[in-house]
Amino acid sequence: MTAKEVVLAFWKAMESNDFYKGSKWLSEDFECYWPQSSELIIGRKNFAEINTNYPANGPWRFCVNSIVCEGNQVVTDVSITDGEVIARAITFHTVENGLITRQTEFWPDNYDAPEWRQQWVKNVKQVL
Repeated sequence: MTAKEVVLAFWKAMESNDFYKGSKWLSEDFECYWPQSSELIIGRKNFAEINTNYPANGPWRFCVNSIVCEGNQVVTDVSITDGEVIARAITFHTVENGLITRQTEFWPDNYDAPEWRQQWVKNVKQVL
């Protein structure tokens, strides 16, 4: 599979709302960095857990608005909603050996990391 096909398969799996299914497209040592909240998710299990436990009004729906790929680097612009929350994520994916190894994901607003997620993330807020 190409890097683009891997990322599209990841988003398709995420549509199932079975985030363990979605995490199968991630490497074991996967890292996802959320710059606005200074959180780093390490590992596919933590990715699945944080998404499974994320408070939601209903099932999440994902719509890939655009995708750009160059080599093993893929960028997606995805609209996400649970029927109440309407969000957009710009995600930079790195794909190696048919799996996503790293994501840097930007959400529209900065916010402090919620305490309930502490068991799944490392706070990496940088002091300037």
